[in-house]
Amino acid sequence: MAVHEMHSEDYERWDRFVHSCSEATFFHRAGWKNVIEQAFNHKTWFLYAESNDVIQGVLPLAEIKSFLFGHSLIALPFCVYGGIAANNDAARKQLESAAIELAKKQKVDYLEFRNMKPLHQDWPTKDLYVTFRKTIDPDIEKNLLAIPRKQRAMVRKGIKFGLESEVDEDIERFFFAYSSSVHRLGTPVFSKKYFHLLKQTFKQDCELMTIHKDGVTLSSVMSFYFRDEVLPYYGGGTAEARKWAANDFMYWELMRRSCENGYKTFDFGRSKRNSGSYSFKKNWGFDEQPLYYEYQLVKSSQIPNHNPSNPKYKLFIQAWQRLPLFVANRVGPFIVKNLG
Repeated sequence: MAVHEMHSEDYERWDRFVHSCSEATFFHRAGWKNVIEQAFNHKTWFLYAESNDVIQGVLPLAEIKSFLFGHSLIALPFCVYGGIAANNDAARKQLESAAIELAKKQKVDYLEFRNMKPLHQDWPTKDLYVTFRKTIDPDIEKNLLAIPRKQRAMVRKGIKFGLESEVDEDIERFFFAYSSSVHRLGTPVFSKKYFHLLKQTFKQDCELMTIHKDGVTLSSVMSFYFRDEVLPYYGGGTAEARKWAANDFMYWELMRRSCENGYKTFDFGRSKRNSGSYSFKKNWGFDEQPLYYEYQLVKSSQIPNHNPSNPKYKLFIQAWQRLPLFVANRVGPFIVKNLG
């Protein structure tokens, strides 16, 4: 078993392994290397373990150096899942050893694995995030009836208002709805370049769906497709979206379309415990599944706490919400690139 760094000629067989490995996710795909390097200018190491010229495990890593938020090596920043995806323990151990050695060589504060299941009982773990995943029934009507009554009423409200969905090939309407939404939340926005790269890199596996009424954009979502799963990853709505129940209609419309196209799992994605998005997803009848973000501390003595629920960011969030949208959209990408 030997560990190597992925190069362009390895992309195809890397992705073949990812699609075949039960532990792998959309965020293990080779395309993330170019996205992270080009959108954020972060150094990446995409490592794979192979035996007899056959890949047995992969570990995508990216290094973030930030004056404000520290120095880290993460599998994988800007992604909710990550860590090692392997077929056997030998590959897993080799990749883990290589990552720890790399973290020490780069003199990072910490190494972070974003796991969907616990792997290291003796590593510090962040108990902050959960994910929401649910099987899509082949019958569209059964999916609608499975939504709890109050949330189902909001979906029917959007249907009654005559909202329409449309798949976009460019990011303009999506970015308008998304940036408006995160600005109201006081969160720095990603750059347009990042979303262009996601669409360009993952093509048909990265879909933009916009909800509008009489041609006016209300909400929009960027979703990732992987094997038989759909994951609405970035989404948001304008100030008018709530009035028309556009966000509620949007997620139902995505579920309905996915059901028609034969997808079997709806991954509602990561949320912080007891946050607004956490409550929203619970209202859809989804059960939470804990995420296990595990850390190997190198130079740091404690795990990071870079999230909006941290009290020390309260004043920053309030100030950000008061910025004009065009200013927030210009400045935000310089901040968010360092958060990971």
